[in-house]
Amino acid sequence: MILVADSGSTKTEWVSENKIVRTKGINPVRDTKEEILEVIRTELMPLLVDNQTRQQAQKVSEIHFYGAGCIPPFADSVREVIERCFPTAKIQIYSDLLGAARALCGKQEGIACILGTGSNSCLCKNGKIITNTSPMGYILGDEGSGAVLGRNLLSEMLKGNLKFLWQDFSQQYEMTVTDIINKVYRQPQANKFLASLTPFIKKHIERDEVREMVVKEFERFLQRNVLPYGRPDLVVNFVGGIASNFAEEIKQACLQCDMKIGQINASPAADMYKYHISAH
Repeated sequence: MILVADSGSTKTEWVSENKIVRTKGINPVRDTKEEILEVIRTELMPLLVDNQTRQQAQKVSEIHFYGAGCIPPFADSVREVIERCFPTAKIQIYSDLLGAARALCGKQEGIACILGTGSNSCLCKNGKIITNTSPMGYILGDEGSGAVLGRNLLSEMLKGNLKFLWQDFSQQYEMTVTDIINKVYRQPQANKFLASLTPFIKKHIERDEVREMVVKEFERFLQRNVLPYGRPDLVVNFVGGIASNFAEEIKQACLQCDMKIGQINASPAADMYKYHISAH
């Protein structure tokens, strides 16, 4: 049995034999080995098997794990934990960007983009990343991401450009300006807080000012991350929660930047699985 995982900081989707199960997210940059083990043993294995015996774990012959934070040396901790739980399986650990590339483009040449809490992109061919524009995180980059969209929303509201939204925002989130400053500058994981505001943006997307703000941010993503590949002949594909929720705005941004748009997919897990099945 082949098991393919698509893991982010919030959730992980595991696909086997066209069945998808979900657990908490795994990010080795953030999570300890003990925390990763807890997710796999207590959440994943009961969903895959009747109990947690070694014999049942041996039913899994291959595990292909694609995840946020799966870069050296952090990826080693994911491998070590999975090996403990699935001792006879062949295990491969990859970045989430490679997973997006394989899901969106297969072995064809193309451009794959992730738009979620953060953002990323690559030029890929034959199931490999050829080149990548570094996303640089939500302070220096991550254009088009949920974190940056949330940051832009707060900035525009608090500076008065979208002040008509403030009453609704403060009532919905029960937050003052002081609360916002504390969340952004003094509490951990400000990027996740900022990204959590995107449903509010979606709620008001029919307002011209809000839609323009969102489209311009996607244009910035394309200009700073995709244009440098110098391949206007290739379609641009997208995956992630932000991509799926703001598909129309992404299409408009691509039109403005004279780029060809391909797939927009909320989750790549099923297509990652198809990629590995087709290789057998």
